[in-house]
Amino acid sequence: MIIVKIILALLLPPIAVAMQVGITTHFWINIILTLIGGVPGVIHALWVIITDQGR
Repeated sequence: MIIVKIILALLLPPIAVAMQVGITTHFWINIILTLIGGVPGVIHALWVIITDQGR
């Protein structure tokens, strides 16, 4: 399942974050970062998934 989340983090970062932690503050931060520029959203999504936030 982690591989799917990492692939989603590269393609659709907010979806990957929502799968990891749900609709929480991290999700909204990721949407803002993704709208500012795609790369910050991807970095944040990977950070949330790799550090296993919310679990």
